[in-house]
Amino acid sequence: MDWDLASYFPAFDGPEMRRFKADLKADLDALQSEASDTAVLDSGNQEAWERIVLSFESAVTRLRHLGSYVSCINSADANNEDFAAEEGALSLLDARMSKVHVELQRGFESSSDEDFETFVTRPALRDARYRISRIREQSRHTMSTEKEHLASDLGVDGIEAWGRLYDRISGKLTFEMAYPDGRREEIPMSQRRALMEHPDRRVRRAAFEGGNEAWASVETVPAAALNAIGGTRLTLYRHRGMDHYLDRALFQAAISRETLEAMFEAVFAEIDIARNILAFKASLMGGENLGWYDISAPLTVPHQDEPSWDDATALVHRAFAAGYPALADYTAEAYEKKWIDWSPLPGKRPGAFCTGSPLTKESRVYMTYNDNMGDVLTLAHELGHAFHGHLMRSERTLNRAYPMTLAESASTFGEMLLMRGLLDEPGVGAETRAFLLNLEASDGATYLLDIPVRFEFEKAFHDERPNGEVAVGRLKELMVDTQRRVLGDVLDPAGADPYFWASKLHFYITDTTFYNFPYTFGFLLSRGLFAQYEQEGPDFLPRYEQYLKLTGSDTAENVVQRTVGIDLTEPGFWSDAIRSLEGVLDQLKASVADSRAVLN
Repeated sequence: MDWDLASYFPAFDGPEMRRFKADLKADLDALQSEASDTAVLDSGNQEAWERIVLSFESAVTRLRHLGSYVSCINSADANNEDFAAEEGALSLLDARMSKVHVELQRGFESSSDEDFETFVTRPALRDARYRISRIREQSRHTMSTEKEHLASDLGVDGIEAWGRLYDRISGKLTFEMAYPDGRREEIPMSQRRALMEHPDRRVRRAAFEGGNEAWASVETVPAAALNAIGGTRLTLYRHRGMDHYLDRALFQAAISRETLEAMFEAVFAEIDIARNILAFKASLMGGENLGWYDISAPLTVPHQDEPSWDDATALVHRAFAAGYPALADYTAEAYEKKWIDWSPLPGKRPGAFCTGSPLTKESRVYMTYNDNMGDVLTLAHELGHAFHGHLMRSERTLNRAYPMTLAESASTFGEMLLMRGLLDEPGVGAETRAFLLNLEASDGATYLLDIPVRFEFEKAFHDERPNGEVAVGRLKELMVDTQRRVLGDVLDPAGADPYFWASKLHFYITDTTFYNFPYTFGFLLSRGLFAQYEQEGPDFLPRYEQYLKLTGSDTAENVVQRTVGIDLTEPGFWSDAIRSLEGVLDQLKASVADSRAVLN
């Protein structure tokens, strides 16, 4: 592994780690016992419940520390059986924590509004009022305490086990890559995405087809996992009295249905903007439409060097330094302290992420770098996440749990800083400008077409799942139909991806449902925030940082309104953010006309 994980534990399964886990387990058991023995919150037991909440916060801090470490080691080496076993052991601790959470819900659910108000204004708790109130809000959609405890226990070997199985399958899966020169090579699935962003369409198509052949060979496994995860969720929603499967997703995203509908109203009203981006890319290839594997295709620029890892780190740091010195300083620290795992090695899981520990107040970035500009953007994206965590380091643990909707704004803001920094570098020629603008435009098409495909597919799946398991053939049909409906005529009739439901990790993340629309949300919110930054310059950054610090302390709508004055329930905001891509497309067309950049 490239990263230094010593601040988590000196050694995996060493005495420090074993003692840490034993203490945490004992504390969780004692906390559950104390909470279950404490009557519903009233005027006479507020001190006892305060002690329970503070102990709960301490346990959450330590469990997130351990969970972050376990996610790091498992992602970097999916073939290590000891690491896999540790992931299973972590699920047992998660189940214990869930039971404590259930007791908190029980304690707050029936308390009077007056007693609860007095409780959340106690000095030790008042700055965590929002988070504690969310526990009470969630209690309105719970089963009995006994059933919730049972659900926690069954989750270890049920829904979470299906997620772990998918992680292991995807981490170990390889595919045969047939290169245009006749060479054949067995490639880890974690490297497929980079090949599907190769300048040569023959390479992209070969990676697409080879990868899908590999997924077809194990298709019953992800299908079973998807059905089990979805079926379990729907069953629990029904028993918890939830009216709609999106209710849980909206609660996790900390947004209202009105906000979600406003965003998608704008997305589909302005969908031709994203389709026009792909249509222009298709014209550069000499056709009228594209395959699914062409959405992120880069321009071919004569004499374009493939950036090495050292090149990538320098590019990101230089771009950040030009627009946001504090972010550049943090980035330099991340490089120096080895907080990034980036090497393309066998056994690595696909994807990229940022994780962090509220105990050490450090973050770690995981990715697989394959010497292309798409991965340079990924580095900037994940460092945006890490900087968000850095800004929140002084916040208490209860306030550090910000929703994915707001998390993705920091990462996309980082991408935009990188793009502007690269475009503003002295001596940038038309060919390089075209190459970079194509990356930005392609990102826009991804967030406005690819992500809505995932959202619409997952809705269709949840609509059908109550009638029984959705067969492999139907999953493929739903995915292809959704891709054609969202992309329209710009999608090659033979170029859809019937296995996208199997290859996309996001469908198998068990602790967050509908792990898709927050990406579009964050992308568009970032464009709105970045527009203010470009208008105001550095004067905007203190408000931006205040926004990031507060992301775990209120709903998304309230945080954004309070700090930067944006009303997220207005479709007009989202439409303006989408229309900003028209300027990017115009610049791309002009740069292509002035250059020798082409699409293959």
